[in-house]
Amino acid sequence: MDFAFELKDELHRRGASLVGFADLKGISPEAGMPFGISIAYALDPNVISQISDGPTGEYAALYHRANEILGKLAEFAADFIVSRGWKAKYIPATTNVSADRLATPLPHKTVATRAGLGWIGKCALLVTEQYGSALRLASVLTEMALPSGEPVGSSRCGSCDSCVSACPVLAPSGREWNPSLKREEFFDAGLCYEKTSENARRPEIGATICGICIAACPWTKRYLRSKK
Repeated sequence: MDFAFELKDELHRRGASLVGFADLKGISPEAGMPFGISIAYALDPNVISQISDGPTGEYAALYHRANEILGKLAEFAADFIVSRGWKAKYIPATTNVSADRLATPLPHKTVATRAGLGWIGKCALLVTEQYGSALRLASVLTEMALPSGEPVGSSRCGSCDSCVSACPVLAPSGREWNPSLKREEFFDAGLCYEKTSENARRPEIGATICGICIAACPWTKRYLRSKK
């Protein structure tokens, strides 16, 4: 397993904020690649702290930059594994969102929770102790056996409803996540998309993003305070 930790160290050196390994047997859409790598890139706290009632131009620029960095990190990880004789493929950060494509066969958040990086908040975003939900994610699938983390099986949001009350379209229902729940049982992705697609039409934004729930999360706020 030294190879896996060598890869993790190299990903951190290249800019990854969090890296976790996941056992995806029975979950991976690639039957021959039942292990996954979750790669997280933390968003600049100075930019996130500026979000109040919607995305800023600085946040949109950060979003695109983070996606580009994650694409390079995930591609590097897949190539690193392939160079050792194993199969691997990378899944870049999700960007092409449309009304008829609000879900993916394997969400990055699922890989992350299976890798033990965090849980799913009431806003349907990954929440971590270190960065709250101020993260972007990419994933790698591989046939190479990895020293997988302990999957997270429950939410740590508790009675907190900060993201619920902050959401301008009331997409979160307030119900806590657990791995057996489907997203639509606690979060309305259609309502979220309606709002973010409005934002995308603003010339300084140009992406289906919002950021309000990210900034509202107490775990995110703790991250922001730690960087002041």
